[in-house]
Amino acid sequence: MTLSQADPVKMDYVDPANSLNMPEMADMTFAMDFLSRAKEGVRSTAAALTETVSPEARALLRDQLRQGIALHQEISELMIRKKWFHPYELPEQYRLDLLSAGQTLEIGKLNLFPGDTSRKGMFDRTPDEHKGGSMA
Repeated sequence: MTLSQADPVKMDYVDPANSLNMPEMADMTFAMDFLSRAKEGVRSTAAALTETVSPEARALLRDQLRQGIALHQEISELMIRKKWFHPYELPEQYRLDLLSAGQTLEIGKLNLFPGDTSRKGMFDRTPDEHKGGSMA
């Protein structure tokens, strides 16, 4: 398989033209994951607080719980400010969730592991042809 000038250049998922808005989408995804993990941390800390009898451990867990709640609020405010999260506008949040689900489905359809991984035919000559072919 050799490429000629008449062959159209195939664009694939790694082409920079297909990465438009990708940094912001990645940031939004990371922020949502961070928000979910902060929420889970608050939940786990609150559960641990109810199971703890030691006054020192309870004081430590209360401090961690306050910090976790403050972190969750900070992440939420950032995401609301960036318009990545709409907790008070459910139709808009639903639209974003549908868009995200659609993008996830599109990523799932990508052929990340093509059947033919051979690179033969992609170069105009063999690597050592200038040294005498198989004599190199």
